[in-house]
Amino acid sequence: MKPNIGLLSLVVAACGAKGPQNQEFNGAAAYEYVAVQTRFGVRVPNTPGHRNTGNWIEERLRLTADSVEVQSFLHVTAEGDTLELRNFIARFRPGDPNRIIFMAHWDTRPTADKSLNIGHQMLPVPGANDGGSGVALLLGVADALDLVPPGLGVDLVFVDGEDYGDFSQDVDVLIGSRYFAVNLPAGYQPLFGVLFDMIGDIDLQIYQEGNSVSGAPEVVDRVWRAAADMGYSRTFVPSLRGPIMDDHVPLLEAGIRMINVIDIDYSYWHTTEDTIDKVSAESLQIVGDVAMALLRQ
Repeated sequence: MKPNIGLLSLVVAACGAKGPQNQEFNGAAAYEYVAVQTRFGVRVPNTPGHRNTGNWIEERLRLTADSVEVQSFLHVTAEGDTLELRNFIARFRPGDPNRIIFMAHWDTRPTADKSLNIGHQMLPVPGANDGGSGVALLLGVADALDLVPPGLGVDLVFVDGEDYGDFSQDVDVLIGSRYFAVNLPAGYQPLFGVLFDMIGDIDLQIYQEGNSVSGAPEVVDRVWRAAADMGYSRTFVPSLRGPIMDDHVPLLEAGIRMINVIDIDYSYWHTTEDTIDKVSAESLQIVGDVAMALLRQ
């Protein structure tokens, strides 16, 4: 299927509008970015929705970033299927050695294995929050940096194939972030990085994740202090939760000070009910405000 040009035009117009006073990030526009993704359909690798969404993400980034790199690669699964995958890397001030990296995954899960309805468990996950919200956050950040360029280098990385396989066996998951981690530019050492995952749900509470606290505690402190300074301590809760296997882990293993900003207590995780009505522009606004504060400090 072809992208809905009228819908894309609506989003472009929305992103040109002003956000709330004194806020660079536009939560309403980010919500529209979630809507666009869900209207493309599921973003499971090798599906039309996946291909069209990837093309749209690249198109949006080329309108805002100073440079865009596409990492196209193949991954053969444990079952012998070949997945066509793409990571997108949008750079602002690409020549600046002082860099911050933000990351999100843009694929969606092929099986709703956590659905209570057994008949739904082999259906794909719509991925409004799990996939859609992180992409929307990064695209909103790109829009803000296009209007007011950053004072240092920024990399926005959209990784593919995070949610494809079996997390319990660590098989065919985190595919794009692992590929990115072993194909870093020579000498690439950002100041710090943040992964944004499932940050758009209506009842948003983000606790400090275990692998982040053990791997990059100073980055956790920086993020939660920024949130507290903006009055968002009820959303960014300064309390520890257990470790989560997510796209920040391959980056931590590669020596990058990377943390995970995630609301793991999401009732619709890996179910067919992860739909647009579960996502809030207000939640996206809060996380977007914190993300921009990290880049402007």
